[in-house]
Amino acid sequence: MLSFDQKLSILESFPELKRKDVSLGRVNYQYDESLYDKKNVAFHLHPNGNGFVYAGHLRGYDTDEKGFVNIRGYDADAFRQLVEESIRSLSYRAPEPTSKRAKAAAAPRGEVQASTWFGPEKQSLTLKHEDDLWYVYAGPNLEMVLETYEEAEQYLQEEGFFLL
Repeated sequence: MLSFDQKLSILESFPELKRKDVSLGRVNYQYDESLYDKKNVAFHLHPNGNGFVYAGHLRGYDTDEKGFVNIRGYDADAFRQLVEESIRSLSYRAPEPTSKRAKAAAAPRGEVQASTWFGPEKQSLTLKHEDDLWYVYAGPNLEMVLETYEEAEQYLQEEGFFLL
């Protein structure tokens, strides 16, 4: 388990975070560039070692109802990775799914439809509708073939991709 000072040191290594001292010796770290109302990346870090990191937009973490993960027992690598992922998740905003579905449904049948999806590491995938199937390409390489737009959308979102 990391000490309070070790956790603070790791958080201080992220220049995009701003420290906010709160009551009872606790500390929050905020990401002011967040594209969401949520700005706290680290919440109520306490000198006793307890604290929380926001993971509400991430998969694979056991979060509370507000999207925070208790980081009491995290080691340095796991803590740093969670903070990086939290910041990244607050840096990208996926458009509302209904608008994407509306665009897909509005295109005439038989016409090739294509959209570019972007990943958290600045990579891109192309989604194309041809011959009643949805094809996902990574550059010239075929990545996946799906039957419906909804399946394609779900696949891309699960892989961390979004439309601009």
